[in-house]
Amino acid sequence: MDGFLNILKPPGMTSHDVVSFLRKNFNIKKVGHLGTLDPGAAGVLPLCIGKATKLAQFVMTQTKTYRAEITFGFSTDSIDKFGNITSVMPVKILEQHKISEIESVFKGNVLQIPPIYSAKKVDGKKLYQYAREGKTIDIKPSFVTIYDINVISYEAPYKIMFDVKCSKGTYVRALVRDICDYLNISGYMSMLIRSSVGSFTLENSFTLEEVVSGKYKIMKIDDIITFPGVCLGNDDYRKIVHGNPVKNKYIDANDELIKLYSPEHFFVGVGKVVGDRIYVERLLFGADG
Repeated sequence: MDGFLNILKPPGMTSHDVVSFLRKNFNIKKVGHLGTLDPGAAGVLPLCIGKATKLAQFVMTQTKTYRAEITFGFSTDSIDKFGNITSVMPVKILEQHKISEIESVFKGNVLQIPPIYSAKKVDGKKLYQYAREGKTIDIKPSFVTIYDINVISYEAPYKIMFDVKCSKGTYVRALVRDICDYLNISGYMSMLIRSSVGSFTLENSFTLEEVVSGKYKIMKIDDIITFPGVCLGNDDYRKIVHGNPVKNKYIDANDELIKLYSPEHFFVGVGKVVGDRIYVERLLFGADG
């Protein structure tokens, strides 16, 4: 079984829990997820199965969308309802222009500090491990891209709901923290739903119950990887599957990733066009495993 499976993760399970569930039910060891989703969150959790695990890196960079809710009144160290309360402030009616400014202030390239309770690694150790040990650590900010952010509703004075479209590496809890700081009010992320990861959407996802009952569909690897494809000639195909570069006579491109197909149109992996050559990036089988 090789391909991608789009799971609708329920709240209360970790991403690793879902992977373990699939490994047990499919009786297959090679299962991985394409980006952690918070235990308290729900939504799209794409899984790579079998040979698809070799090409996960080419899917994980895809754009993601979320719907999130902020509840005002107190903040926590984890920026969600499960953490320890760190500040309490009286709720207040927010001025409409401040709410509208969220959509412009937080759009674009944003410098963001990941939450201390997150799976991001620093010096080979996950941040939440430092937090659980009570250790203070200097977390360096990094740039992420907020392609779009739209306030959906404001239930004065307690809640704001918004949709966000963002790049890989964006922490919505950190965005919630920064929005609260901008509004000068304590708050936490009270709900999060991931609605898409690239072509994986809520509409084409499957619940764990559907998977157990056999009502699911495995997506083909090359349907999910969106690079342009080339069908290699016989000689070039033999060279490529042994990890050797070939002369590019197939596509007008440079410094671009492409899908590689055998002469029989069988998908064999990902290559990269550099100058007049095609180099192997990752094969489903062959010289690099």
